[in-house]
Amino acid sequence: MQAAEILKQHLLKTATLTDEQFDYIFSHFRPISFKKGQVIISPGDKVDAEYFVISGCLKSFYMNDDLKMFILQFAMPTWWASDYNALFYQVKATITVDCVTDAEVLCLSSDDREKLCNEIHQFERFFRWRTNKGYVAAHKRLLSFMDNDAKGRYEDLLRLYPELYNMVPKQLIAAYLGVSRETLSRLNYKRHT
Repeated sequence: MQAAEILKQHLLKTATLTDEQFDYIFSHFRPISFKKGQVIISPGDKVDAEYFVISGCLKSFYMNDDLKMFILQFAMPTWWASDYNALFYQVKATITVDCVTDAEVLCLSSDDREKLCNEIHQFERFFRWRTNKGYVAAHKRLLSFMDNDAKGRYEDLLRLYPELYNMVPKQLIAAYLGVSRETLSRLNYKRHT
């Protein structure tokens, strides 16, 4: 499926758009190809865009002073990624966004997003829906860390995103779950025995 069709189907889940409106919206997106390991956003960067994933997988993460990685998000096809704090508040990036695999994305600048939201009510509606959905997902993940042990978080991940386990290296899955690689191996072993 072509990038335009993937984006169109994604938008049409919540927005009613004419073909002309979609074509106009799509003209504001810029396709970019990234290689596995390529960094899209680094701490300290000025962030002026967000990325809609067509294929591949991105990750957003924070590295603390002890060089411990905390993965905030994996972005698979039809997901969005950026440093949203930096994007919306025009401050320097504090997280890294890079490529877990080769990836094809559509880049939408902050200025173009605001322009399109002002011009096309349904596009603004889509972004409101997406923001709400993202907030709820972040809330659920935070509650999972408070309520679940490592086994519960692991089972939630497999239930919600089964394709992620085969797409992402296991040390990154462990970082996302907040466990060691060894703990993840034990959880996976117990699941299969």
